[in-house]
Amino acid sequence: MPAPRKYDQETRDRAVRLYQERRRDHTSESAIESRRRIGELLDLEPDTLRGWVERAEIDAGARPGVTTEEISEIVRLKKENAELRRANEILETASAFFAAAELDRKGS
Repeated sequence: MPAPRKYDQETRDRAVRLYQERRRDHTSESAIESRRRIGELLDLEPDTLRGWVERAEIDAGARPGVTTEEISEIVRLKKENAELRRANEILETASAFFAAAELDRKGS
């Protein structure tokens, strides 16, 4: 189970939106300075905001990378794969057990 998040999704969305608006309205300001200003305004670390902005850009298709939806699908498929491997292991063990029992029955 993942650790609880310090900031809710609404706060994240608001911070990203404020950053994007600031970048649009203050074109001469660097991205680092924009993150610092928004970070001060919302009392969060600029590096935290950087991660949120990058994630939003990836999810919007503006930046290359694996989207949040794709990450969720990969996690789901890995869990399903692990469950299927465990089931296969159980079936192989049971099959070997019953095959050995059948040989013992025929041998007696």
